[in-house]
Amino acid sequence: MHDHAPSGIRSGGPRKLLAISLTITATMLVVQVVGAVLTGSLALLADAGHMFTDSSALVVALIAASVAARPADDRHTYGYQRAEVLGALVNAVILVALCVWIAVEAFRRLLEPDAAEVQGLPMLVVAFVGLCANGVSLYLLSAAQRTSINVRGAYLEVLGDLIGSVMVLIAAGVIWLTGWMPADALASLAIAVLIVPRAVALLREVVAVLGERAPKGTRVPDIRAHILRTDGVVDVHDVHVWQLTRGAPVFTAHVVVAREVFEGDRTGALLSELQGCLSRHFDVEHSTFQLEPAGHVEHDAHA
Repeated sequence: MHDHAPSGIRSGGPRKLLAISLTITATMLVVQVVGAVLTGSLALLADAGHMFTDSSALVVALIAASVAARPADDRHTYGYQRAEVLGALVNAVILVALCVWIAVEAFRRLLEPDAAEVQGLPMLVVAFVGLCANGVSLYLLSAAQRTSINVRGAYLEVLGDLIGSVMVLIAAGVIWLTGWMPADALASLAIAVLIVPRAVALLREVVAVLGERAPKGTRVPDIRAHILRTDGVVDVHDVHVWQLTRGAPVFTAHVVVAREVFEGDRTGALLSELQGCLSRHFDVEHSTFQLEPAGHVEHDAHA
């Protein structure tokens, strides 16, 4: 067996990784703005706008990650993990707005060509530097984004930056070698087209969490079947599964058990067995069970 856990700088917490990515992104923002001004490239300017949006989104993500780390209290009994989802929502909206802006500017440049020529070689150099910087940020966030929806939002934004840098790099090469200026506007349009699916996917995930849907891949019938196979369980109802944020599922259920379980004072052992079952088989760490004796009539019960 090989240990694939992140090591070195990638082993830091979400806040540390977000802070490093923010530093890299903000630095590249300045570089690309200067490069866009010097070269006259719309694609570089669009990518700089993307960098600016990403810097803002990373700030939001960093704040959300800090808030989410606060412990639970009497008013926020589940803690502040849902703040990560709200941060991801802001990121998704920013991504969609950015795509619209890039598309409008690209079409405007294609329909109303600017007289100023784009300088291909300086544009190529700036695009290459941006590609390297985005690659570093993507590597840093790649491990943490699997367990945090907030970090995933930032990861998708950096991924969009990386794709944008590739598009700008290609356009710069075409302009430098052939002098074909529309390549700059087409690269800007390509950036918008490639970002949209990722923004929509993030929005769908946020809606799923806020709508308290069962986590993706979780089948309630399978969980119910596991519970029913537990010795002493007669029936199970009012089963609810949702998640506070990515990687934080919550489970509740009413479990009808044989009377001898209560009479034999075996309820504690049964609860431990049920919680262990959910933790082992379904990766649910936070589960709540209401044990009811067989024959118990519950008011306002839901099937």
